[in-house]
Amino acid sequence: MNVIKTEIEGIRILEPRVFGDARGYFFEVWNEESFKEAGIDVRFIQDNESKSRFGVLRGLHYQLPPYAQAKLVRVIQGAVLDVSLDIRKGSPTFGQHFSIELSGNNKRQVFIPRGFAHGFVVLSPEVIFAYKCDNRYMPSHERGIAFDDPDLKINWGIKPASMLLSEKDMRNPLLKDAELPDDEGPEASS
Repeated sequence: MNVIKTEIEGIRILEPRVFGDARGYFFEVWNEESFKEAGIDVRFIQDNESKSRFGVLRGLHYQLPPYAQAKLVRVIQGAVLDVSLDIRKGSPTFGQHFSIELSGNNKRQVFIPRGFAHGFVVLSPEVIFAYKCDNRYMPSHERGIAFDDPDLKINWGIKPASMLLSEKDMRNPLLKDAELPDDEGPEASS
């Protein structure tokens, strides 16, 4: 597995070793020991999967402590633009985002530690998106940030007229108005 650090502390791109032949392919999605060696020491407790069509934008989502979540995200089929937004108040990269195209073809994964809002937009006709979480979903602690907050300058890669959002995501506040966790920076979310 190739581990690539990003410009935002804590976010890692993971490129698995894919073994392919005439029958298809095989790769390890998660191996606790390999991830620990790569500096990712997390205990995942839940796997989630969603299916969406072109233009669906999910996010930007996060949960407040004690239900904050670290995630390992990937695409099984199709392609998305995946976005992680640093919402750690003490972080030098607070309010900055990291985006990457994830696809069933490139098989890249992204590890997103606690202290980030997360979202994605579907770039292909259809996508199957999978992610592991290290904490359970708690509706009372779920929060969101507006995908189109002008201060964030996120280029989602498709026209807003093509986007399909949930009612809830259309009402998310701007980052400056959002209820955020009281983290002290990158070291608090590792």
